Amino acid sequence: MHLAYPAVLSALLFCTGVYGVLARRNAILVLMSVELMLNAVNLNLVAFDAWLSRTAEAALPHDTLHAGQALTLFTIAIAAAEIGIGLAIVLAVYRNRGTADIDRLRDTAEGGPVDGDVDGGHADGGDGGPGAGPDSAGPAAAATGDKTGAAA
Repeated sequence: MHLAYPAVLSALLFCTGVYGVLARRNAILVLMSVELMLNAVNLNLVAFDAWLSRTAEAALPHDTLHAGQALTLFTIAIAAAEIGIGLAIVLAVYRNRGTADIDRLRDTAEGGPVDGDVDGGHADGGDGGPGAGPDSAGPAAAATGDKTGAAA
């Protein structure tokens, strides 16, 4: 079999994965697209390893290292760990935020208003700076020592 067939298939798989990463909004679909790209790389590694071992077999008949296939097994193990950690993070974010939409997660990470919230996404209504929490009323109250939030 020619080397062009698996190389073209690998290129198509990789381009499909890149499209999925760039166009999808759901975090799970983005993770699936990354896995598709890793599988395209694995296909290339195995195809080039088989091609190189056939080429080198004529010159060195006892050299059967198969480094491409060993690297493919390592890549599969890393991909399995990556998808496990990625899914755990996506599930934790979904439980906390109620969505797996990447654009909404990016907006909330920047500290902008969320769903009509005018105070910048902070529950205490303050500036969200150091020391801001449910028991502090903001920088003006901290300067005067007033915990009720009323300025003197």
